[in-house]
Amino acid sequence: MAPDSGSAKKRLKVAIIAASLNYVGGQSAQADLLVRLWRDDPDVEMSFIAVDPPLWSGLGWADRVRGLRTILREPRYLLDLWRGLGDVDVAHIFSASYWSFLLAPAPAWLFAKRRGAKALIHYHSGEARDHLQRFRSGRFVLSRADEIVVPSGYLVDVFREFGLRAAIVPNLVDLSQFRYRLREPLRPHLICTRGFHPYYSVNVVVRAFAEVRKLYPEAALDLVGGGPVEAEIRKLVEDLKLPGVNFTGVASRSEIGECYNRADIFVNASWLDNMPVSIIEAFAAGTPVVTTAPESIPYLVEHERTGLLSPVGDAEALAANVIRLLCEPALARWLAENAHLDSQQYTWEVVREQWLKIYRGLVNHT
Repeated sequence: MAPDSGSAKKRLKVAIIAASLNYVGGQSAQADLLVRLWRDDPDVEMSFIAVDPPLWSGLGWADRVRGLRTILREPRYLLDLWRGLGDVDVAHIFSASYWSFLLAPAPAWLFAKRRGAKALIHYHSGEARDHLQRFRSGRFVLSRADEIVVPSGYLVDVFREFGLRAAIVPNLVDLSQFRYRLREPLRPHLICTRGFHPYYSVNVVVRAFAEVRKLYPEAALDLVGGGPVEAEIRKLVEDLKLPGVNFTGVASRSEIGECYNRADIFVNASWLDNMPVSIIEAFAAGTPVVTTAPESIPYLVEHERTGLLSPVGDAEALAANVIRLLCEPALARWLAENAHLDSQQYTWEVVREQWLKIYRGLVNHT
Protein backbone atom coordinates (compact mmCIF):
# COMPACT_ATOMS: atom_id res chain seq x y z
CA MET A 1 0.00 0.00 0.00
CA ALA A 2 1.28 3.48 -0.85
CA PRO A 3 2.28 5.63 2.11
CA ASP A 4 -0.32 8.17 3.26
CA SER A 5 1.82 11.21 2.57
CA GLY A 6 -0.79 13.18 0.68
CA SER A 7 -3.02 14.33 3.53
CA ALA A 8 -1.30 17.70 3.83
CA LYS A 9 -0.54 18.14 0.16
CA LYS A 10 -2.56 18.62 -2.98
CA ARG A 11 -3.46 15.41 -4.76
CA LEU A 12 -1.79 15.76 -8.15
CA LYS A 13 -3.75 15.14 -11.34
CA VAL A 14 -1.62 13.25 -13.85
CA ALA A 15 -2.62 11.94 -17.28
CA ILE A 16 -0.59 9.11 -18.78
CA ILE A 17 -0.56 9.26 -22.58
CA ALA A 18 0.55 5.99 -24.14
CA ALA A 19 -0.44 3.05 -26.30
CA SER A 20 -3.13 0.77 -24.92
CA LEU A 21 -2.74 -2.96 -24.42
CA ASN A 22 -4.51 -3.51 -27.75
CA TYR A 23 -1.00 -3.67 -29.20
CA VAL A 24 1.21 -5.42 -26.67
CA GLY A 25 4.63 -3.85 -26.24
CA GLY A 26 7.02 -2.68 -23.58
CA GLN A 27 5.63 0.86 -23.37
CA SER A 28 1.98 -0.18 -23.27
CA ALA A 29 2.75 -2.72 -20.53
CA GLN A 30 4.64 -0.10 -18.48
CA ALA A 31 1.86 2.46 -18.92
CA ASP A 32 -0.82 -0.04 -17.92
CA LEU A 33 1.15 -1.06 -14.85
CA LEU A 34 1.60 2.57 -13.75
CA VAL A 35 -2.08 3.38 -14.22
CA ARG A 36 -3.12 0.34 -12.19
CA LEU A 37 -0.66 0.97 -9.38
CA TRP A 38 -1.54 4.66 -9.03
CA ARG A 39 -5.23 3.74 -8.68
CA ASP A 40 -6.65 5.00 -5.34
CA ASP A 41 -3.28 6.51 -4.43
CA PRO A 42 -3.48 9.29 -1.77
CA ASP A 43 -1.01 11.52 -3.63
CA VAL A 44 -1.85 11.11 -7.32
CA GLU A 45 -5.10 11.01 -9.26
CA MET A 46 -4.23 9.18 -12.46
CA SER A 47 -6.06 9.15 -15.80
CA PHE A 48 -5.18 7.52 -19.12
CA ILE A 49 -5.33 8.79 -22.71
CA ALA A 50 -4.72 6.15 -25.37
CA VAL A 51 -2.69 7.14 -28.43
CA ASP A 52 -4.53 4.32 -30.26
CA PRO A 53 -8.21 4.97 -29.47
CA PRO A 54 -10.91 2.90 -31.18
CA LEU A 55 -11.77 3.97 -34.70
CA TRP A 56 -14.93 5.94 -35.30
CA SER A 57 -18.10 3.92 -35.72
CA GLY A 58 -18.30 2.31 -39.15
CA LEU A 59 -14.53 2.39 -39.74
CA GLY A 60 -13.67 -0.85 -37.95
CA TRP A 61 -12.67 -2.46 -41.24
CA ALA A 62 -9.68 -0.08 -41.46
CA ASP A 63 -8.18 -1.52 -38.28
CA ARG A 64 -6.59 -4.25 -40.42
CA VAL A 65 -4.72 -1.69 -42.58
CA ARG A 66 -1.78 -0.42 -40.56
CA GLY A 67 -1.06 2.95 -42.19
CA LEU A 68 -4.71 3.76 -42.84
CA ARG A 69 -5.82 3.00 -39.29
CA THR A 70 -3.17 5.40 -37.97
CA ILE A 71 -4.41 8.21 -40.20
CA LEU A 72 -8.06 7.62 -39.33
CA ARG A 73 -7.32 7.30 -35.61
CA GLU A 74 -5.34 10.55 -35.32
CA PRO A 75 -8.34 12.98 -35.23
CA ARG A 76 -9.95 11.02 -32.41
CA TYR A 77 -6.64 10.91 -30.52
CA LEU A 78 -6.28 14.68 -30.83
CA LEU A 79 -9.83 15.22 -29.61
CA ASP A 80 -9.24 12.90 -26.64
CA LEU A 81 -6.03 14.78 -25.87
CA TRP A 82 -7.73 18.17 -25.83
CA ARG A 83 -10.52 16.94 -23.60
CA GLY A 84 -8.32 14.82 -21.32
CA LEU A 85 -5.75 17.52 -20.60
CA GLY A 86 -8.26 20.16 -19.58
CA ASP A 87 -7.84 19.72 -15.83
CA VAL A 88 -4.47 18.05 -15.42
CA ASP A 89 -1.32 19.10 -13.59
CA VAL A 90 1.12 16.84 -15.47
CA ALA A 91 0.92 15.18 -18.87
CA HIS A 92 3.06 12.03 -18.59
CA ILE A 93 3.79 11.31 -22.26
CA PHE A 94 5.27 7.96 -23.25
CA SER A 95 7.50 8.30 -26.28
CA ALA A 96 9.17 6.17 -28.92
CA SER A 97 11.09 7.58 -31.89
CA TYR A 98 10.87 8.63 -35.55
CA TRP A 99 7.40 9.17 -37.05
CA SER A 100 5.58 7.77 -34.02
CA PHE A 101 7.16 10.61 -32.05
CA LEU A 102 5.56 13.14 -34.38
CA LEU A 103 2.17 11.41 -34.36
CA ALA A 104 1.73 10.92 -30.60
CA PRO A 105 4.22 12.58 -28.18
CA ALA A 106 4.64 15.82 -30.18
CA PRO A 107 0.89 16.65 -30.25
CA ALA A 108 0.60 15.67 -26.59
CA TRP A 109 3.42 18.08 -25.69
CA LEU A 110 1.77 20.88 -27.67
CA PHE A 111 -1.70 20.29 -26.22
CA ALA A 112 -0.31 20.09 -22.69
CA LYS A 113 1.25 23.51 -23.17
CA ARG A 114 -1.99 24.92 -24.54
CA ARG A 115 -4.02 23.46 -21.68
CA GLY A 116 -1.66 24.66 -18.95
CA ALA A 117 -0.28 21.26 -17.93
CA LYS A 118 3.37 20.41 -17.40
CA ALA A 119 4.71 18.22 -20.21
CA LEU A 120 6.84 15.25 -19.13
CA ILE A 121 8.21 13.17 -22.00
CA HIS A 122 9.00 9.61 -20.93
CA TYR A 123 11.33 8.45 -23.70
CA HIS A 124 12.01 4.73 -24.17
CA SER A 125 13.51 4.09 -27.61
CA GLY A 126 16.92 2.50 -27.99
CA GLU A 127 17.07 4.30 -31.36
CA ALA A 128 17.34 7.69 -29.66
CA ARG A 129 20.68 8.68 -31.15
CA ASP A 130 19.63 7.97 -34.73
CA HIS A 131 16.25 9.62 -34.15
CA LEU A 132 17.79 12.83 -32.82
CA GLN A 133 20.37 12.93 -35.58
CA ARG A 134 17.81 12.55 -38.36
CA PHE A 135 14.76 14.40 -36.96
CA ARG A 136 15.35 17.99 -35.90
CA SER A 137 11.72 18.02 -34.81
CA GLY A 138 12.61 15.55 -32.07
CA ARG A 139 15.28 17.82 -30.65
CA PHE A 140 12.94 20.82 -30.94
CA VAL A 141 10.14 19.21 -28.92
CA LEU A 142 12.36 17.50 -26.36
CA SER A 143 14.30 20.69 -25.62
CA ARG A 144 11.00 22.43 -24.80
CA ALA A 145 9.51 19.72 -22.60
CA ASP A 146 9.26 20.55 -18.91
CA GLU A 147 10.99 17.27 -18.07
CA ILE A 148 12.55 14.36 -19.94
CA VAL A 149 12.56 11.03 -18.11
CA VAL A 150 14.29 7.89 -19.39
CA PRO A 151 14.58 4.39 -17.90
CA SER A 152 18.34 3.96 -18.23
CA GLY A 153 21.72 5.61 -17.82
CA TYR A 154 22.35 4.71 -21.45
CA LEU A 155 19.69 7.15 -22.66
CA VAL A 156 20.89 9.82 -20.23
CA ASP A 157 24.27 9.64 -21.95
CA VAL A 158 22.74 9.69 -25.45
CA PHE A 159 20.60 12.74 -24.66
CA ARG A 160 23.62 14.51 -23.19
CA GLU A 161 25.32 14.23 -26.60
CA PHE A 162 22.56 16.51 -27.95
CA GLY A 163 22.61 18.97 -25.05
CA LEU A 164 19.48 17.51 -23.47
CA ARG A 165 19.17 16.74 -19.76
CA ALA A 166 17.21 13.66 -18.74
CA ALA A 167 16.32 12.16 -15.38
CA ILE A 168 16.28 8.41 -14.72
CA VAL A 169 13.30 6.50 -13.42
CA PRO A 170 13.81 2.79 -14.06
CA ASN A 171 11.26 0.52 -15.65
CA LEU A 172 8.84 -1.05 -13.27
CA VAL A 173 8.31 -4.76 -12.68
CA ASP A 174 5.39 -6.21 -10.77
CA LEU A 175 7.33 -8.70 -8.68
CA SER A 176 4.13 -10.36 -7.52
CA GLN A 177 4.04 -12.03 -10.96
CA PHE A 178 7.31 -13.89 -10.33
CA ARG A 179 8.42 -16.57 -7.89
CA TYR A 180 12.14 -16.51 -7.22
CA ARG A 181 13.77 -19.91 -6.94
CA LEU A 182 17.28 -21.25 -7.25
CA ARG A 183 17.82 -23.60 -10.20
CA GLU A 184 19.46 -26.59 -8.55
CA PRO A 185 20.25 -28.61 -10.50
CA LEU A 186 20.51 -26.21 -13.42
CA ARG A 187 18.89 -27.75 -16.50
CA PRO A 188 19.47 -26.88 -20.18
CA HIS A 189 15.94 -25.44 -20.41
CA LEU A 190 16.28 -22.03 -22.06
CA ILE A 191 13.73 -19.24 -22.40
CA CYS A 192 13.58 -16.13 -24.58
CA THR A 193 10.69 -13.71 -24.02
CA ARG A 194 11.60 -11.13 -26.66
CA GLY A 195 9.16 -10.42 -29.48
CA PHE A 196 9.82 -11.64 -33.00
CA HIS A 197 11.21 -8.35 -34.28
CA PRO A 198 14.42 -7.90 -36.29
CA TYR A 199 16.24 -5.92 -33.58
CA TYR A 200 15.76 -8.71 -31.02
CA SER A 201 17.59 -11.26 -33.21
CA VAL A 202 15.66 -14.31 -32.07
CA ASN A 203 17.35 -16.08 -35.00
CA VAL A 204 20.66 -15.75 -33.10
CA VAL A 205 19.02 -17.31 -30.03
CA VAL A 206 17.90 -20.26 -32.18
CA ARG A 207 21.38 -20.73 -33.67
CA ALA A 208 22.93 -20.55 -30.20
CA PHE A 209 20.46 -23.17 -29.00
CA ALA A 210 21.51 -25.43 -31.88
CA GLU A 211 25.07 -25.24 -30.55
CA VAL A 212 23.92 -26.03 -26.99
CA ARG A 213 22.05 -29.13 -28.19
CA LYS A 214 25.26 -30.57 -29.62
CA LEU A 215 26.42 -31.07 -26.02
CA TYR A 216 23.01 -31.32 -24.35
CA PRO A 217 20.65 -33.23 -26.66
CA GLU A 218 17.88 -33.01 -24.07
CA ALA A 219 17.96 -29.19 -24.12
CA ALA A 220 14.75 -27.22 -24.66
CA LEU A 221 14.07 -23.64 -25.76
CA ASP A 222 10.81 -21.77 -25.06
CA LEU A 223 10.20 -18.83 -27.40
CA VAL A 224 7.56 -16.68 -25.71
CA GLY A 225 6.11 -13.93 -27.87
CA GLY A 226 5.00 -13.00 -31.35
CA GLY A 227 5.85 -10.51 -34.05
CA PRO A 228 6.47 -9.83 -37.73
CA VAL A 229 9.40 -12.21 -38.27
CA GLU A 230 7.88 -15.24 -36.55
CA ALA A 231 7.47 -17.09 -39.85
CA GLU A 232 11.18 -16.61 -40.56
CA ILE A 233 12.12 -17.97 -37.13
CA ARG A 234 9.88 -21.00 -37.61
CA LYS A 235 11.49 -21.65 -41.00
CA LEU A 236 14.98 -21.41 -39.47
CA VAL A 237 14.04 -24.01 -36.85
CA GLU A 238 12.69 -26.22 -39.61
CA ASP A 239 15.75 -25.75 -41.82
CA LEU A 240 18.07 -26.61 -38.94
CA LYS A 241 15.94 -29.69 -38.17
CA LEU A 242 16.09 -28.51 -34.58
CA PRO A 243 13.96 -30.34 -31.99
CA GLY A 244 13.16 -28.95 -28.57
CA VAL A 245 11.99 -25.48 -29.68
CA ASN A 246 8.60 -24.53 -28.25
CA PHE A 247 6.70 -21.58 -29.74
CA THR A 248 4.42 -20.70 -26.84
CA GLY A 249 2.82 -17.54 -28.26
CA VAL A 250 2.34 -14.26 -26.41
CA ALA A 251 2.00 -14.69 -22.65
CA SER A 252 -0.54 -12.65 -20.70
CA ARG A 253 0.37 -10.76 -17.55
CA SER A 254 -1.00 -13.63 -15.47
CA GLU A 255 0.96 -16.25 -17.42
CA ILE A 256 4.42 -14.71 -17.81
CA GLY A 257 5.65 -15.64 -14.33
CA GLU A 258 4.96 -19.32 -14.93
CA CYS A 259 6.85 -19.13 -18.24
CA TYR A 260 10.00 -18.11 -16.37
CA ASN A 261 9.34 -20.62 -13.60
CA ARG A 262 9.37 -23.53 -16.07
CA ALA A 263 12.78 -22.55 -17.49
CA ASP A 264 16.29 -22.39 -16.05
CA ILE A 265 18.32 -19.97 -18.24
CA PHE A 266 17.18 -16.73 -19.89
CA VAL A 267 18.72 -15.94 -23.29
CA ASN A 268 18.63 -12.65 -25.18
CA ALA A 269 20.36 -11.75 -28.46
CA SER A 270 19.18 -8.22 -29.26
CA TRP A 271 21.38 -5.94 -31.35
CA LEU A 272 19.44 -2.77 -30.44
CA ASP A 273 17.87 -2.24 -27.04
CA ASN A 274 17.35 0.11 -24.13
CA MET A 275 16.33 -1.34 -20.76
CA PRO A 276 14.38 -4.51 -21.52
CA VAL A 277 11.84 -5.43 -18.86
CA SER A 278 12.28 -9.07 -19.89
CA ILE A 279 15.78 -9.10 -18.39
CA ILE A 280 14.53 -7.53 -15.17
CA GLU A 281 11.79 -10.18 -15.07
CA ALA A 282 14.46 -12.87 -15.38
CA PHE A 283 16.34 -11.22 -12.50
CA ALA A 284 13.19 -11.36 -10.39
CA ALA A 285 12.45 -15.00 -11.25
CA GLY A 286 15.97 -16.25 -10.51
CA THR A 287 16.60 -17.27 -14.13
CA PRO A 288 20.33 -16.67 -14.86
CA VAL A 289 20.76 -14.21 -17.73
CA VAL A 290 22.89 -14.81 -20.82
CA THR A 291 22.70 -11.94 -23.31
CA THR A 292 24.42 -10.11 -26.11
CA ALA A 293 25.76 -6.67 -25.26
CA PRO A 294 24.43 -3.91 -27.49
CA GLU A 295 25.48 -0.49 -26.23
CA SER A 296 22.68 -0.22 -23.67
CA ILE A 297 22.72 -3.67 -22.03
CA PRO A 298 25.91 -3.23 -19.90
CA TYR A 299 24.03 -0.42 -18.11
CA LEU A 300 21.63 -3.13 -16.89
CA VAL A 301 23.63 -6.39 -16.82
CA GLU A 302 27.08 -6.49 -15.26
CA HIS A 303 29.23 -9.22 -16.78
CA GLU A 304 30.00 -12.04 -14.33
CA ARG A 305 28.02 -10.34 -11.55
CA THR A 306 24.38 -10.29 -12.73
CA GLY A 307 24.72 -12.08 -16.06
CA LEU A 308 27.04 -13.13 -18.87
CA LEU A 309 27.59 -10.86 -21.89
CA SER A 310 28.70 -11.71 -25.42
CA PRO A 311 29.19 -9.78 -28.68
CA VAL A 312 26.16 -8.81 -30.73
CA GLY A 313 25.32 -11.31 -33.48
CA ASP A 314 27.69 -14.01 -32.22
CA ALA A 315 25.61 -17.16 -31.74
CA GLU A 316 28.62 -19.29 -30.83
CA ALA A 317 29.69 -16.90 -28.05
CA LEU A 318 26.12 -16.79 -26.75
CA ALA A 319 26.01 -20.59 -26.71
CA ALA A 320 29.39 -20.76 -25.00
CA ASN A 321 28.04 -18.66 -22.12
CA VAL A 322 25.01 -20.92 -21.77
CA ILE A 323 27.30 -23.95 -21.68
CA ARG A 324 29.55 -22.20 -19.17
CA LEU A 325 26.62 -21.84 -16.76
CA LEU A 326 25.67 -25.48 -17.19
CA CYS A 327 29.26 -26.48 -16.43
CA GLU A 328 29.63 -24.01 -13.53
CA PRO A 329 26.44 -24.18 -11.41
CA ALA A 330 28.08 -22.15 -8.63
CA LEU A 331 28.51 -19.27 -11.09
CA ALA A 332 24.89 -19.58 -12.17
CA ARG A 333 23.78 -19.36 -8.56
CA TRP A 334 26.03 -16.33 -7.91
CA LEU A 335 24.61 -14.50 -10.94
CA ALA A 336 21.01 -15.30 -10.04
CA GLU A 337 21.37 -14.18 -6.42
CA ASN A 338 23.04 -10.88 -7.37
CA ALA A 339 20.50 -10.23 -10.12
CA HIS A 340 17.60 -10.91 -7.76
CA LEU A 341 18.97 -8.32 -5.33
CA ASP A 342 19.24 -5.82 -8.21
CA SER A 343 15.63 -6.48 -9.19
CA GLN A 344 14.44 -4.83 -5.97
CA GLN A 345 15.25 -1.38 -7.37
CA TYR A 346 12.47 -1.86 -9.95
CA THR A 347 9.66 -2.40 -7.43
CA TRP A 348 6.66 -0.10 -7.05
CA GLU A 349 7.74 0.96 -3.55
CA VAL A 350 10.99 2.37 -4.99
CA VAL A 351 9.77 3.65 -8.35
CA ARG A 352 6.66 5.31 -6.92
CA GLU A 353 8.74 7.68 -4.79
CA GLN A 354 10.86 8.65 -7.78
CA TRP A 355 7.82 9.48 -9.92
CA LEU A 356 6.15 11.37 -7.09
CA LYS A 357 9.25 13.51 -6.58
CA ILE A 358 9.35 14.38 -10.30
CA TYR A 359 5.62 15.17 -10.49
CA ARG A 360 5.79 17.43 -7.45
CA GLY A 361 8.94 19.10 -8.69
CA LEU A 362 7.21 19.98 -11.96
CA VAL A 363 4.08 21.36 -10.30
CA ASN A 364 6.03 23.36 -7.71
CA HIS A 365 8.48 24.77 -10.27
CA THR A 366 7.80 28.39 -11.19
